[in-house]
Amino acid sequence: MDGKNQTADQSDGPFGRPLFNKPSVRALKRVGVVDVGSNSVRMVVFDGAARSPAYFFNEKIMCALGAGMSETGRLNPEGRKRALDAIRRFQLLGKGMATGPLTAVATAAVREASDGPDFCAEVERETGLHIYTVDGGEEARLSAQGVLLGWPGSYGLVCDIGGSSMELAEIEDGTVRNTVTSSLGPLKLRDLTGGKQARKALIRETLAAMRAKLGPQNNRLFLVGGSWRTIAKIDMARRGYPLKVLHEYRMSPKAVRATASYIELSNIEELCDRIGVSTARMMLVPHAAEVLRELIKTFTPHDIAISSYGIREGLLYEQMPQQLRDRDPLIEACRFAEAKDARIPGFGKVVYNFILPLFKSARPERKRLIKAACLLHDVSWRAHPDYRAETCFDNATRAHLGGLKHSERVYLGLALLYRYANKYQGTQFEKLSTLLSAKQQREAEILGKAMRFAAMLWPNKDAKPGKMRFYPKKQLLELSLTDQAMPLFGEVAEERFMSLAASMQAVPSILKTFRE
Repeated sequence: MDGKNQTADQSDGPFGRPLFNKPSVRALKRVGVVDVGSNSVRMVVFDGAARSPAYFFNEKIMCALGAGMSETGRLNPEGRKRALDAIRRFQLLGKGMATGPLTAVATAAVREASDGPDFCAEVERETGLHIYTVDGGEEARLSAQGVLLGWPGSYGLVCDIGGSSMELAEIEDGTVRNTVTSSLGPLKLRDLTGGKQARKALIRETLAAMRAKLGPQNNRLFLVGGSWRTIAKIDMARRGYPLKVLHEYRMSPKAVRATASYIELSNIEELCDRIGVSTARMMLVPHAAEVLRELIKTFTPHDIAISSYGIREGLLYEQMPQQLRDRDPLIEACRFAEAKDARIPGFGKVVYNFILPLFKSARPERKRLIKAACLLHDVSWRAHPDYRAETCFDNATRAHLGGLKHSERVYLGLALLYRYANKYQGTQFEKLSTLLSAKQQREAEILGKAMRFAAMLWPNKDAKPGKMRFYPKKQLLELSLTDQAMPLFGEVAEERFMSLAASMQAVPSILKTFRE
């Protein structure tokens, strides 16, 4: 939270005033990043001055630059050609998208290969793009910053696995602490002579040395990297998990061990078909699973979270002014969505202030979701009315939003569904209902119906509809309207107010007059 903004305008609450118009934030309008990894080369273009990244463009080419390096010490010749072709394409795309100069980084394969500098020189000569080759410590730091982009103020251990290396970084109070790098990338493990026993011995020995440097790390373990995400997809399939969003997916140590055993016993080709992952990616997963099993045994984290944010998002975080870094990623992303897509940007704040008295006992984390829902309550108005409720639900549960647990995604989606519909039967929510308790489902329904009613009283972003008060002991829901809002309280508005009262199991009372 920004204290200066809080002082400047108390009405914006604990989230401060929007920052979109500040020059230092507008400079992030469109940022292009190229990540030259050991296994893949990817270009991501982030769009929008929001605290959560909006992915304007995202393309990956599996090049396997690090394949065979254990024997030759050089980049894979075919992978090098594919990488150069991919970067040439990315440079042209960046110009077409007006990203400005692309930021390009190379990691383990390029920094360790004897011809790595020659490859970077060739890329710059052929495309004009300068590649920054980062060392293992810097790679770990950037990946950890990517995690902080999605989880500000978080703590624990970040583990980023690539094709040729694996990095660990401590994060505490929103700051990256100690970092350490290793050669435990699945491409290198695959090429190791001596088979499974040799791999197991190397993994155990390397992780023990890393633990000696970092000390005990039994808080949360954040997993960054394509191999970890694939393991999470397999875990989802094994468990029959209903939501397919990888970011913030949680696994217990017990679940990881079960999935590692499942991978070991499975046919790779069948897994590819079932999970929808390329053979090139899946071939590395068994070796990554061996590392993950020993990693958990060595550091004993209390839980494990998948992060879709890594080094590329860390580079975006690097360019953010501190004022933006300190913001809540969910609220900033929702504010940006409202400013871009709502019919009356700014009315979400009116809705929030109007309905908040219904949730006086809500904890800060719940009020945060209420704020997010109010900001998003009108961003899907272009959808066909018959599908608007489903569109809202899908947007909330599947969008790239940081700082959201899966249960919170579903809560937010259900509230927005009720913004446009009176029931959820026959919708996508039925498949995800197990992620919310009955109490949470009822709270989301009340929130959605409160927004549905508030939306009837919307002359402008400075509207003053009046007050709603809820008296729990009396189970009384009281409505007082301003002179400005009273003419807007027609039959449909009254019907929606009554529906809200019924969901709250409250007696409705309409005073119709309110004086500030």
